[in-house]
Amino acid sequence: MQLRSRPWMVTAFSLVVCSAAFARQATGGRGQAAAPAPASRPALMFKEEWRLPPHEGAPTDENMRFTPAVVANDRLEAKVYGTGASVIRAAEHEGRIDLWTGLATSPVAVTLRDKRNYMDLTGLARLRWMVRTTAIHTLYPVVRLADGTYIAGNHGITTDGEFLQVEIAFVGMRWFKLDPMNVVVTSEVRNPDFSRVDEVGLVTLAPGGGHGIAGSANLSTVELFAKAVPR
Repeated sequence: MQLRSRPWMVTAFSLVVCSAAFARQATGGRGQAAAPAPASRPALMFKEEWRLPPHEGAPTDENMRFTPAVVANDRLEAKVYGTGASVIRAAEHEGRIDLWTGLATSPVAVTLRDKRNYMDLTGLARLRWMVRTTAIHTLYPVVRLADGTYIAGNHGITTDGEFLQVEIAFVGMRWFKLDPMNVVVTSEVRNPDFSRVDEVGLVTLAPGGGHGIAGSANLSTVELFAKAVPR
């Protein structure tokens, strides 16, 4: 017994197949919504290369001391902290200007502040800094939050006497409250809000050891990749 073909069944099946193909084309061949684009690093928010302060005669420890004039970027202001911070001085090494902590008689911190904007240090924000440490000196990241709290992170930086460019992410480390007068850390601060940061910088928790190969830190060219948040 022969089965009769049924053209209407073939036509209906073809319509179903065509409809499914059209649906796949309309969604780009995917069965679900497109995945979000990967996060990208923020653009350069600022750069500071420092300069020697105005002076007469040969550079000395006295006439090269830190003043607001060492800041080359007029959008920024630099701040120093610590009872012995007044002797931080500008110096020239490898064709760059840096701030040297060797004569400081206390722990010290150096920070930068954008006069017009807070800094959003969340996500892929990065601080890039050319630094040198000697004689087991260690630097740590420090920020001043929008509410005025100073905190230091536990990511230690040492370079064994070489100028190296280091890069700091603000996630993935522990943070501790910092006394800006005496530059000592106290209690841990959990889940700090990095979406509006007032100042960013580096801190050394040991006094300087003087000239030569004694313990010190040099802070040279600095770049911040972060989103600007108007004040």
